[in-house]
Amino acid sequence: MPHSGISPFEIDMFVDHLDGPVEVTDGVYYYAEFSGVTAFETEEGLVLVDTGLEDNAPALAETIRTETDQPVDTVVYTHGHLDHAFGLEAFLLEDQSDPRVIAHENMPARFDRYERTSGHNEAINARQFGGTAAEQSAGDGESQFRWPEYPPTICYRDELTLDIGGLTFEVRHSRGETDDHSWVYCPEKDVLCTGDFHINVAPNPGNPQKVQRYPEEWAETLREMAALAPHHLCPGHGEPVVDAPDEIQNRLGSSAEYLESIVEQTIDALNDGSPPHVDIIHEVDAPDCDAPWLAETYDESEFIARNVIRRYGGWWSGRPSELKPAPRERLASELASLAGGADVLADRALALADEDVRLSCHLADFALEAAPGNESVQAAVAEIYRHRASEERNLMSGNLYAAAAAYASEGRPFR
Repeated sequence: MPHSGISPFEIDMFVDHLDGPVEVTDGVYYYAEFSGVTAFETEEGLVLVDTGLEDNAPALAETIRTETDQPVDTVVYTHGHLDHAFGLEAFLLEDQSDPRVIAHENMPARFDRYERTSGHNEAINARQFGGTAAEQSAGDGESQFRWPEYPPTICYRDELTLDIGGLTFEVRHSRGETDDHSWVYCPEKDVLCTGDFHINVAPNPGNPQKVQRYPEEWAETLREMAALAPHHLCPGHGEPVVDAPDEIQNRLGSSAEYLESIVEQTIDALNDGSPPHVDIIHEVDAPDCDAPWLAETYDESEFIARNVIRRYGGWWSGRPSELKPAPRERLASELASLAGGADVLADRALALADEDVRLSCHLADFALEAAPGNESVQAAVAEIYRHRASEERNLMSGNLYAAAAAYASEGRPFR
């Protein structure tokens, strides 16, 4: 599904192939096709928490509809990402009235930003899933990054309590993966819907291509959720946790500790004389945890540390020459000349690939920037980045390196 922006590997990573909808508790159903949807039956109709990707929503809705034929009364978008807020149409019954759509007040600004920067977002989405901007634009011509067909009709600021058909829905805001994030608790059913505050793998507040994310507030929110002591957890991605309050406490608490450790280590490094930002990441150790819900298979601690640095440390790397740098092409050409040519740099990069792949990639970048039209350099750099992609343990890093290999093959040094 190239135009959806979601790779099959990512679906496999987040979803352990649910055989059908999970009845979390009486009248509450959960199903996931990449992202998850939770449906609550009430005396006034369904309350949905999230609606999935536009492309995946028909399968989500068809599966949920095997359990309930109620019309949709109310929807809560936990945040405005494509895989949570764009699939509502598939859930609506023929001739039913439009439901209320609840979201945080920051969500409309997100959709405005999507429309204003749709080309940029299409390109970074393509790279995140291992392709190129040209491949991403080869779809049906309509950008994914736009306002959804069913936008929010009610926006709240800090918290909102909804009484719907005999059930209470406590909708609360916090910043985490986004600044428009919500989570939902239904006390009568003792069901917690976390949105992407819990996704069955390590938290994702470090994405290197996206706007600022908030690991500190994320950890605080996880502890606030834990204080409710819920019996059931419906995540943003992956399998729900049903009737297992101790496991839920463990998941939420250990995830908070994971984020707190990275944040504190990074701030300690900043406070220790604020060394060059590019080197701080080498002073932050990934928390030691074997729990499957903290596996760094999507995001990783190095990226989370960089987001903390960005939040507190500005954009400058701390390297004096990079305060007002020369154009990359000029620098690369000079270094290639000193080395004896771009081919020499590329050959050295290849020789280093198994020994020190980080250093190898620096030399590869310089070689391609110095001679983007040189086919032997293109081939060498593409080989290096394919190798690095194959060695990465997490999807985001692996796909960005796969995209780098694709761009190198096109003679395009800047991704």
